[in-house]
Amino acid sequence: MQFQKMKSVTMLACALVVMSFAVNYAHAFKASMVEYTYKVHNKSQSTITALMASEDGKTYGEFDIGRGIPAGQTVTLVWDKSTDNGNCEQWIKAKFADGGVSPAAKFDFCEENLVLEFE
Repeated sequence: MQFQKMKSVTMLACALVVMSFAVNYAHAFKASMVEYTYKVHNKSQSTITALMASEDGKTYGEFDIGRGIPAGQTVTLVWDKSTDNGNCEQWIKAKFADGGVSPAAKFDFCEENLVLEFE
């Protein structure tokens, strides 16, 4: 009888350890699926057609913002997963449908509830 109790307790302990690993794995998996988002508010009179980003303020890469951001609109954008290991601080410029380009401004994309405004 004592042996049977000991066996049951051991099995229960093993099951709890396995469940603990499963829960930890699920949390780690969920954390790796986090998307980094920010908002862009277009305060200008022209549609934003592209955003350009740079870590050094010299070499810019353009990223796709779909059909653009109409004047007066605010949209939420998601950073590409390939940038997850990049610097939080980035220089950003906006291109407009009227041919204009905004001055570069430095933003901290690790900041929560970040809103970029372009005039």
